[in-house]
Amino acid sequence: MLTWLMMGHLDKRRKNLAFKPPVSRPKGEGEEAERYSTYTLTGKEKGFHLLLAGCLLFAAGYLFYKSFLIAAMCSCLALLYPRIVVKGMIRKRKEQLNGQFKQALYSLATSLSAGKSVENAFRDVLQDLMLLYPDPSTPILKEFRRIAGKLDRGETVEQALSDLSERADLDDIRSFTEVFVICKRSGGNLIEVMRRTSNMIGEKVEIKQEIQVLIAQKRFEAKVLGAAPLAIIALLSLSSPDYMAPLYDGASGMAIMTLSLILLAGCLAIIIKIMDIKV
Repeated sequence: MLTWLMMGHLDKRRKNLAFKPPVSRPKGEGEEAERYSTYTLTGKEKGFHLLLAGCLLFAAGYLFYKSFLIAAMCSCLALLYPRIVVKGMIRKRKEQLNGQFKQALYSLATSLSAGKSVENAFRDVLQDLMLLYPDPSTPILKEFRRIAGKLDRGETVEQALSDLSERADLDDIRSFTEVFVICKRSGGNLIEVMRRTSNMIGEKVEIKQEIQVLIAQKRFEAKVLGAAPLAIIALLSLSSPDYMAPLYDGASGMAIMTLSLILLAGCLAIIIKIMDIKV
């Protein structure tokens, strides 16, 4: 009987020791610290873009050379396409974060003008942004949740902004952080600095958006011009195969088609470069 009681007591003690209450994370600690200069495609995304680019390159290669072997070799260039997609995604995420950061600065300047401390103003910005962006996965919401979490853990605003500036790799956020740190240390007029900085960044973002609207039609025209030669070759190949036959027979015909393909690719690269206007 005594042995049975001792075994029951030991078993109960073992269960108590094995039980660990859940550890509550400070607010913002569970947010993923994203680096906006990098992006990793998922397996499905990478497979989709590889398949799409491979099919288009295979069709273009067969259209220019009428050879399955050369078309298959052209489709191998699709391995470079995910890098282009990643660059586009990085640029898109940065532009999105930059525009959202402008709204955050407006709210921050308003809170400081109301007489709130810097720390409380940064906390209140999160509540204002949640009204503008209902989706909790919005980048600016995730970043300000991290800032609020850092403040709750005793870190300074300067440290939180420096971390955001280093990960975002955006000139506007970097400039704002530098101005904020200098103003906080030197005891400058923080409210006026916030107002002027937010206005400058807002004007810059608006100018960039206006430029994007103005060149949107030109982008569409560039895509049409890039696809027009392919459509003409396909139309002539179907309607007048005898007329196009010399271009597919012999080394001279292959050289002409190769030169045409290189010129077309070069023109598209120049158009993309011209359309990439930086403010």
